[in-house]
Amino acid sequence: MVIKVFVATSSGSTAIKKKQQEVVGFLEANKIDFQQMDIAGDEDNRKWMRENVPGEKKPQNGIPLPPQIFNEERYCGETEKSDATDETEAHTEDKADEGAHEEAQSAQSPSEDQQESKEEHAATEEGEEKQEEGEEKEEVEEQEES
Repeated sequence: MVIKVFVATSSGSTAIKKKQQEVVGFLEANKIDFQQMDIAGDEDNRKWMRENVPGEKKPQNGIPLPPQIFNEERYCGETEKSDATDETEAHTEDKADEGAHEEAQSAQSPSEDQQESKEEHAATEEGEEKQEEGEEKEEVEEQEES
């Protein structure tokens, strides 16, 4: 019995990467033997995965996205889609994976975590600046009263 997990090793989609990591992490944590089958670097794997996902399990556009799980030749399922945005983003990235090189994908915008960190940093700086302005204003007022 060989569990096959179809993944896209060069996906630019954070949603797909996260779901792949969750599946692989679960299998590893439970000491379940499995094979990772890369669909980004191997056209045969991509074609096999797409042909063997049952029709009723395919998304509306007909193109199943990784990760997909099989036990030998039997389809076991995929991870749940958290919302339509993830599926749309993942499909867009899958199309980009088909014709793009890894170089093009590495030049993508910052990850969500990096963006959140930048926003938090900017908000902290803004708060500190306002606090400093308030302190300076108080000092000026105190000096004017003296």
